Amino acid sequence: MKEKVYIFDTTLRDGEQSPGASMNKAEKVRIATQLEKLGVDALEAGFPAASEGDFEAVAEVAQKVVNAEVVALARASVHDIDRAWKAISHAAHPRIHIFLATSDIHMQYKLNMSREEVVKSAVDAIKYAHSLTGNIEFSAEDGSRTDPDFLCRVFEAVIDAGAKTVNLPDTVGYAIPHEFGELVAYVRKNTPNMDKGILSVHCHNDLGLATANTLAAIENGARQAEVTINGIGERAGNTSLEELVMTLNTRPTYLPVTTGIETTRIYRVSRLVSMITGLMVQPNKAVVGANAFAHEAGIHQHGVLQNPMTYEIMKPETIGLTTSRMVMGKHSGKHALHKHLQNIGYDLSEEELKLVFKKFKELADKKKVVLDEDLEALVNEGVLRTADIYSLTYLHVTAGTTVMPTATVKMVINGNETFCTGSGNGPIDAVFNAISDLTGTESQLMRFSVNALTGGTDAQGEVSVRLKESDVIALGRGADPDIITASAYAYINGLNRLEYLKSHPPRKAESV
Repeated sequence: MKEKVYIFDTTLRDGEQSPGASMNKAEKVRIATQLEKLGVDALEAGFPAASEGDFEAVAEVAQKVVNAEVVALARASVHDIDRAWKAISHAAHPRIHIFLATSDIHMQYKLNMSREEVVKSAVDAIKYAHSLTGNIEFSAEDGSRTDPDFLCRVFEAVIDAGAKTVNLPDTVGYAIPHEFGELVAYVRKNTPNMDKGILSVHCHNDLGLATANTLAAIENGARQAEVTINGIGERAGNTSLEELVMTLNTRPTYLPVTTGIETTRIYRVSRLVSMITGLMVQPNKAVVGANAFAHEAGIHQHGVLQNPMTYEIMKPETIGLTTSRMVMGKHSGKHALHKHLQNIGYDLSEEELKLVFKKFKELADKKKVVLDEDLEALVNEGVLRTADIYSLTYLHVTAGTTVMPTATVKMVINGNETFCTGSGNGPIDAVFNAISDLTGTESQLMRFSVNALTGGTDAQGEVSVRLKESDVIALGRGADPDIITASAYAYINGLNRLEYLKSHPPRKAESV
């Protein structure tokens, strides 16, 4: 019988540390419910001590999730542990995740603590947490750069104190697969009580080796992998759930282990995370990128037509991609829409369905066929938005080769309707200038990107912007068949996110 590798998803915690990717409570809950359906064993909902907003979001996720363990991150302090437990104590399966740095460079320059002090602090924290719950994980931050014998000493001590899982993180993405695998093997062999706990790994992608390092760790006996959807996270990101799971799924004889992941849900969860965070999936991204199952070269196309396995080592259906789609159009009713949304992973309340159905009818009048990608965009626009301070009610643009681009914009700001006209180098610049004048914001546009959601000239345009104001960075996203309107939606969404982040400033945790 194959051994199980437990999948610990940290999209909602470490993934949220991607610049500008902060999520509000409703967005975290939406992702958490889909992660649970995906089959993750544990999901790290956040860092409750970081802010009141994060505490509330973790508490809400803990209330909604039934099957997966809900994990709260904490430093090795009574205050953090108390906040973590208060947030998740009502969860069906709560876990407290405590971290403390163990590398010499971190102990000397960040903690200003000796090895003995670090061991004592870790043990005291675990013992205190164990008085609250028996499900505790300990992470040795910067574990890959920690002296191996000291790492074994720390792990032995915290397991004796009550830790059920011990995590060996490659916090700065420094490890090479072969050496990381050897480190995992050494720790397993030289930690006397390792048989009483589960060894986990948490790899970062600074050198593009996160998935490879995680696979090397599993090959050498690690049995929990910490991952994120689309590989998002601090700096260059984390081990990608879809890459790791599909490698194990595709090469079962090389690594004879199993996971509880329902792979046919991978693509839809990837899309959901991308929509909510505003972080676009690069086209050549493994498994879930737009080009992952695309074949342009003639010889490849011929081979695939004869037998897909000539150039496809995975079937698209295994991650939830199919060629058959139910056609949704202007004659489709609310019941059919509800059923179809459920099929692609969205369980909406009656009130949410009403909002989406209204937008669906408006879009169906513009497009002959409404595809899944269009519906996902409608759900994002109608349900997953940050609570709006600013909203668009009217937009008129004049542009061309012989006229100055101008935009008349009417908005509702804090419940009051106002309008103005702006000009710019082009129609989108004119729209942004008018919105900026109306809102009185001084944000800097750092990035602007456009993507077609589907094929065809009537496709919805998906616009993503990155805005910065002082030290706060926010991502905004908008979709519409009119690319200028989509740009206005994205800019306004970014401004709303900026306001949310300014009023809910996170106290950033060190990356595990």
